[in-house]
Amino acid sequence: MASGQPTIADVARHAGVAVSTVSYVLSGKRAISEVTRSRVLSSIRVLGYHPNAGARALASRRSNVIALVLPLRSGIQVPVVMQFATAVVTSARRHDHDVLLLTSDEGPEGLRRIAAGALVDGVLVMDVELHDVRVPLLRQLGRPSVLIGLPADTSELTCVDLDFHRAGQLCVEHLAGLGHRRVALLGAPGAVYDRGTGFAHRTRAGVIEAAARHGVDAVTMPCEENAADVHHRVVGLFARHPDISALIVQNEAAVAPMQAALAASGRRVPDDVSVVAVCPDQFAEHASPRLTCVPVPAEEIGRQAVSLVMGKLRDEPVPEVTLLPPRLTVRDSTARPGH
Repeated sequence: MASGQPTIADVARHAGVAVSTVSYVLSGKRAISEVTRSRVLSSIRVLGYHPNAGARALASRRSNVIALVLPLRSGIQVPVVMQFATAVVTSARRHDHDVLLLTSDEGPEGLRRIAAGALVDGVLVMDVELHDVRVPLLRQLGRPSVLIGLPADTSELTCVDLDFHRAGQLCVEHLAGLGHRRVALLGAPGAVYDRGTGFAHRTRAGVIEAAARHGVDAVTMPCEENAADVHHRVVGLFARHPDISALIVQNEAAVAPMQAALAASGRRVPDDVSVVAVCPDQFAEHASPRLTCVPVPAEEIGRQAVSLVMGKLRDEPVPEVTLLPPRLTVRDSTARPGH
């Protein structure tokens, strides 16, 4: 230790093992007895050894980086997707990995580019469409991959998401249980539906299915994010369907202008119109009135996605589809119609 910095050879001598044994303890590439592993880890702590990240990557042929492919396209709710990104980064650090965030909409070419080099160990993909053009390449990619979202065909893939179909059903079931018989879904912006983005279509399908099952008349429509468009949509909706008594909203940016439009037309929440949102829980908690909602658990989905890709890196079997069951949190924005 002439330089003052302990080396892997110093750790091996201190622990009384071979250098290769220390390397296996650090990389986890081979099973090492618990006694030997503890002795090596103790020597690492005593000597203050910090493995060089570049050398460790070369030894294990790993970069200790995963890519998060998150194209920032029209209609994306940036604050929400950044919650996912934060969750992925936080979870990856627990696995000693960093995250490379890719926001350009490069499609399959972007995936091919990052897979061609040794830049990343695995890939997480967001904003998944039902017929996503990236999916065929992901099936052939020489890197483990996980989709945060569900395409129409999940075969030979690894996917994790909230069960948005069931989330849509829960919203309708709650409102039907309160006695509402005519409801409307104010969904994601039109561009999100036009791209065939999975979560939006699955929520809408769940709303329609549950409405038919419960004898509820449901109107569904996309909703843009700017206040003027939201106001126009809400005013037009009630002009055409004045007997609507409840709204389901899957567009956080539309909530405040929607409430303003309701107030301007003399409709109070929940006295005249009940509102259920599919959104992050903290958003619903801080709205006024506090929103009954099906929370989108970005932190849990991000954690699960990282756990799945790490499992694939260890050649462990992982499920093809992981759907998190939704739950409905009742707050102040829903009540019986005309209560």
